Amino acid sequence: MSIPIKVASGQYPVEFLPSWQYFEEKVERLVAEAAAEEATLLVFPEYSSMELASLFEESVRHDLQFQMAEMQGLLSGYLELHARLARTYGVYIVAGSYPVRLTDGSYRNRAYIFGPQGGYDFQEKIVMTRFESELWLISYGDQLKVFDTHFGRIGINICYDSEFPLLARRQVEAGANLIVVPSCTDTPFGYHRVRIGCQARALENQCFVVHSVLVGEAPWSNAIDHNVGRSAIYSPVDYGFTEDGVLAIGNWCEPQWVYGIVDLSKTEDVRVRGEVLNYRDWANQSAAASAEIANIELK
Repeated sequence: MSIPIKVASGQYPVEFLPSWQYFEEKVERLVAEAAAEEATLLVFPEYSSMELASLFEESVRHDLQFQMAEMQGLLSGYLELHARLARTYGVYIVAGSYPVRLTDGSYRNRAYIFGPQGGYDFQEKIVMTRFESELWLISYGDQLKVFDTHFGRIGINICYDSEFPLLARRQVEAGANLIVVPSCTDTPFGYHRVRIGCQARALENQCFVVHSVLVGEAPWSNAIDHNVGRSAIYSPVDYGFTEDGVLAIGNWCEPQWVYGIVDLSKTEDVRVRGEVLNYRDWANQSAAASAEIANIELK
């Protein structure tokens, strides 16, 4: 049985870090702020971890492959930091996604999720953007996961993944009534693509979607040099929710937490009593979608 919780979706400001200690203090300050507002689930954006590259020499900062290689030496500290903060403040944290090198030398984009007792796991990004696959040479993930929390089951779609409906659908069918979308977009076009994807996933699955964005300028980085967007929490579009499906949304590119109360039991109710039943009616498209298309000549 799910319970209502407060969600904090981060508009995380990228910075040039003077030290690792500064980074730890920055993240803890943000976590403490959200916890003080009684948030239970805190979501950081895709690739916010990449500001750690500012700790390296200039020659490394301007080479994507060198950056990712050097980042591996900071991964254990990154995981320890978020595990400690989750325990200390008694919250769930979806940390900023991290490029992780596997034993075969390939890289995956991983979003780690931490529980209030410090345990953690991760979701890998499934579909790569052109920038990731052609320039970063990051490999696609091959497994979807769902995560059990004390307030219900959730799934993670990393940025571009939110634009592909079958991924979230699999997670929702596995019991996830909330989809978390950490994102990093460098243009308004990219931001709006992800936002539209998030709202479409909330509509068709009659679920909540939490969208977190990276904001700010990093001219020293060729990976996250320009970052725009608005973090938000989206809901089904039906009775009992807002008429536009926007539960909460931030100010354009302004560093902040965006808060909203999420009750996953409401998704179960709207799937039975809603004005429309998108979740139930998903299967009704299958027959027509798989049949041969009739090509009709009009005269």
